[in-house]
Amino acid sequence: MTSKVTAILVDDEFSALKGLQQKLVKNIPEIEIISTFQQPEDAIKYLQHSQPDLVFLDIQMPRITGFELLAKLKKVDFQIIFVTAYNEFAINALESSAVGYILKPVDSEDLTIVVTKAINIIKKKKNIDSQTNLIKLLSKTLVNSNKIVVPTQTGMSFISQKDIFHLEGYEGYTKFHLASGEEIVSSYNLGKFKKKLNPNLFFKCHKSHIIQIDKVSHFINEGYIILENNQRVPISRNNKKIFLELFN
Repeated sequence: MTSKVTAILVDDEFSALKGLQQKLVKNIPEIEIISTFQQPEDAIKYLQHSQPDLVFLDIQMPRITGFELLAKLKKVDFQIIFVTAYNEFAINALESSAVGYILKPVDSEDLTIVVTKAINIIKKKKNIDSQTNLIKLLSKTLVNSNKIVVPTQTGMSFISQKDIFHLEGYEGYTKFHLASGEEIVSSYNLGKFKKKLNPNLFFKCHKSHIIQIDKVSHFINEGYIILENNQRVPISRNNKKIFLELFN
């Protein structure tokens, strides 16, 4: 069963609030309206302790505008669709990081277009969060087996840390050089993997390179380390002394 996208509606005009609610129920079944508010103050209280996936927010309301409502929140972890009767607010709406805006009276076709865009953004974010949580869970599970989880373009690889000769960071990516000669590239940066590696096995010899200490074959005074697979890895001047002390 596909999970629904939760939403709240905020509009001081009762007829506009009910009209939008009816159009959403009729045209977009993926949306679950969990609450509606005519008083912006009540919406603020709600959003301070509970954040839906999506908020339909009227701009012109008495006492507090839609923009002022958002400014009063410490956390905005939801998508926003502004609802307005005034075209002049459109640019401000988009600059406020909203998904978009719809004009009153609400047209069903325009509503479907902007809400579909919001749903796609929300589902994509949920997928990213889900994958991140899965990686964290798997990482904890694999600690005892000394394996590391490596997200790749095609899925995930589970690599024994002892099979890693060298990790190379470049342009935000990380390349794993393995004992088998295989190379695996992940879109995670080197810093994320450094936290997961066994500090007794690995040494960061350069800002872009981490090596397994047991795989070191030679040290070259010019500023290089040679690994058992004949890889030549640079070592920074600041790390030379620390590296040599590992073998004393």
